Amino acid sequence: MTDPDVVIVGGGNAGLCAALTAAEAGSRVLILEVAPKPLRGGNSRHTRNFRCHHSGPLGPLIESYGEDEYFADLLKVTGGKTDTDLARLVIRESEGCLSWMSAHGVRFQAPLAGTLSLARTNAFFLGGGKGLVNAYYRTAAALGVDVLYEAKVTHLDRVDDRIVAVEYEHGDTVHRINPKAVVVAAGGFQADRNWLARVWGPAAWNFLIRGTPYNRGEVLADLLGQGVDQIGDPTQCHAVAIDGRAPQYDGGIVTRLDCVPFSIVVNRNGERFHDEGEDLWPKRYAIWGRLVADHAYQ
Repeated sequence: MTDPDVVIVGGGNAGLCAALTAAEAGSRVLILEVAPKPLRGGNSRHTRNFRCHHSGPLGPLIESYGEDEYFADLLKVTGGKTDTDLARLVIRESEGCLSWMSAHGVRFQAPLAGTLSLARTNAFFLGGGKGLVNAYYRTAAALGVDVLYEAKVTHLDRVDDRIVAVEYEHGDTVHRINPKAVVVAAGGFQADRNWLARVWGPAAWNFLIRGTPYNRGEVLADLLGQGVDQIGDPTQCHAVAIDGRAPQYDGGIVTRLDCVPFSIVVNRNGERFHDEGEDLWPKRYAIWGRLVADHAYQ
């Protein structure tokens, strides 16, 4: 088989968007997805909506949600640890994402009703994350994108500032291909508990990973080992409080605890360590994983 023009490493949301864009530009595209087909899509399988800036009613979203308000909401979650220029760029561009997604097969549904007030801010995917992923895969197939499942990328051959070859294992065979371009969208390292412990310390051994078990950081480690610049702080992540009965991996969004603002949370000594009702769930739930990791075992 002739080498593809573009290889996409990872078949989640980011990789699929890159694959669709490259295919529409006329490139021959191959996606290498490490998971089996039923578990394809990385952590995108477990999402259900995206937060979208808009200057007026847009699709399922009502009223408006301005850039400054969105940015202020982001700062409440990150505590100011935010790349301002990058964050504002992402926020501004999010307004155009909804129409692009719709044009590529994604369907939206009415947002959650009630006290959570998401009808202005969050566009919900019909069928959740699996609906999103499946829609993109259907569109990719129509565009002629090839997908290889259970394909584990083991090495990206870097020469100067280019990746000139991709090595991967499929079945019992090692393959080497030479595409014109490579897009790495293979996720992070949250499924590698040893790596988590190096970053977070002993608390990481108690973490439950609600996302995919296939994000083990192997491609990321390969690139960092070749001197590729690291951008960002590895201790910053989406860490939330989840049900202690959840499985070690792949429990998904249904394991998340949304009742924290209406509860009393204590550590093992029976001591409260944060104001549970500081803000409502949509803006504050994402801080509780870090709080639990930092304080629950003190």
